[in-house]
Amino acid sequence: MNIIKGNAIIGQSGGPTAAINATLSGVIRGAMQAPQIDRIYGAVNGIEGILAERITELNGQFADEAALDALAHTPAAALGSCRKKLPAYAPDDPIYKKLFSILEKYNIRYFFYIGGNDSMDTVAKLSYYAQMQGYDISVIGVPKTIDNDVCGTDHTPGYGSAAKYIAATMQEIIRDCAVYTVPAVTIVEIMGRDAGWLTAAAAVPKKYCGVAPDYIYLPERPFDYQSFFSDVEAALKRHPNVVIAVSEGLRHADGHYVGENSQSGAVDIFGHAYLSGTGRSLEAAVKQQFGCKVRSVELNIMQRCASHLASGTDIAESIRVGQAAVACALEGKTAKMMAFARVSDDPYAVEISEIDITTAANHVRAVPDAFINDAGNHVTDACIDYILPLCEGEIAMRYEHGLPVHFVIDKTPVTEKTKA
Repeated sequence: MNIIKGNAIIGQSGGPTAAINATLSGVIRGAMQAPQIDRIYGAVNGIEGILAERITELNGQFADEAALDALAHTPAAALGSCRKKLPAYAPDDPIYKKLFSILEKYNIRYFFYIGGNDSMDTVAKLSYYAQMQGYDISVIGVPKTIDNDVCGTDHTPGYGSAAKYIAATMQEIIRDCAVYTVPAVTIVEIMGRDAGWLTAAAAVPKKYCGVAPDYIYLPERPFDYQSFFSDVEAALKRHPNVVIAVSEGLRHADGHYVGENSQSGAVDIFGHAYLSGTGRSLEAAVKQQFGCKVRSVELNIMQRCASHLASGTDIAESIRVGQAAVACALEGKTAKMMAFARVSDDPYAVEISEIDITTAANHVRAVPDAFINDAGNHVTDACIDYILPLCEGEIAMRYEHGLPVHFVIDKTPVTEKTKA
């Protein structure tokens, strides 16, 4: 691709994280320093926003460093998100023709899409269409997801902060449950459809705080009720207060979700079932089997929006990867995703480079066997050592009246501002 002068557009897609706006701030920082980039636009609600021409200008909103700092510490997707699947390539497809007519209208030559596995599919398709049509544009994917399941990278921005929240919350839950002598089981349901990275973070307090759940069950291993009951029985013999962490995506050997009876059966545009109810299903099973006090706790979206407990490492890396995406684009590259490579564990250090987008799109990175114990009911010390550096570091967040200060982007489309 020829390196040309033009405008940039940034979109966010998929589930939000506590660090996705830090990545956005990094892309904006990099773009504002690039002489090849004139105007910086934000796609309101990702690719859906471009199709609807909900495009806002960002240059003026981030003219000072304070605005970028506040954005970096703001949870959720500040530009809004979407879950839209683009069709397969066809030269006369009306969706692509409309997309690229709008990109050409705004002279977009640099496209940055911040998202997870499904979002990288969008990057791959846009890159391919542009190549087939001879439209000069650099399309770069910038990974994010609390699930940490994007292939080709050591970890994903957003995971470290979610893992830190889970680890801290689990430590607090375990200490709270330990105050009584009445036999009780507490089941904590944690996000994770196909990969158990988030649930594995529940074990992190073990290394320095001396506490961890009695058992941890990940979707990488088939769930069996009889083995589960044996585990619970053994734990109740050791102490009265049993705490268990489970992934929402737990499945039986036949592929059916453990919480299937508590779910709606609805699926999203990518065919993913809306999950929840695993904790409630296990709560009912334990109650029936043991007759003891039992409760289930679903951490739900708090895992991804608790910016007040964000990882300093995660936020710093998220800004860096956004800036690196711009540098990659300015080298004339396209159809790439930015990725972390861990070069040292002690001290922890990573390098950022790019990989072909096909390496990441539509693939899932599972928790490896070496990180799961032989019984399939906990994680190994190697897993904890992998996760811990991603959780470390605190952020200098600004507070007013005791509450965190967040940045709200003005999403007014350029077309409406022009009319005004």
